[in-house]
Amino acid sequence: MLTAALFDFDGTLVDTTEMIFQSMRHATTSVLGRDDLSREELLANVGQPLPRQMELFDAGKAELLLESYRAHHEEHHDALIRAFPGVDEALSRLRAAGVKVVVVTSKRRRSVEMALAKFPGLDLVVDRFVTMEDTKEHKPHPEPLLRGLELVGDVPKEEAVYVGDSPFDVQAAKAAGLRSVAVSWGAFSEETLRKAEPDHLVPDIDAVVDVLLRDEL
Repeated sequence: MLTAALFDFDGTLVDTTEMIFQSMRHATTSVLGRDDLSREELLANVGQPLPRQMELFDAGKAELLLESYRAHHEEHHDALIRAFPGVDEALSRLRAAGVKVVVVTSKRRRSVEMALAKFPGLDLVVDRFVTMEDTKEHKPHPEPLLRGLELVGDVPKEEAVYVGDSPFDVQAAKAAGLRSVAVSWGAFSEETLRKAEPDHLVPDIDAVVDVLLRDEL
């Protein structure tokens, strides 16, 4: 029985990969003078909170990196963010089947609200949001996922799944005792995701819903 489907946000429900990449490149170039970092290196820790990602680049300059990233992100957000086709319809299928839909993300609430202003239909097909401010610990720690289950009625772990595009999402699902679905249209390659050993690896949002509603988990 599936009662709740928890979803990551960046790279899973909204296409933010290019926006994140360009903001990362801007921050590391302007603050660290590093123009040699590859796309893979710049996106390697996407899925964890942004402050943590900046600490991994340079702990001593993490705050400056964060300020530079956020300035670029806010200036170019609407021009670079993209919608993934079919997301609203797919989430509507889940809700019509009686499944609660919860977004669990490491993004700040402000950043989520910026995305929802760009794609207002998404807000109508999600029951609850868990953002960075809502928990003390963050992915891959299980606390954000467990908080999501609490918000929709203390759903048992056995009746829930977490869907995301990063190895950190799979790790968080395992830590929380949830089943996991990794999606291959985000920032990480299929090879990287397979190494995290999700329960399922799927190529598009319709395939996610098909797997969930066919009770293949």
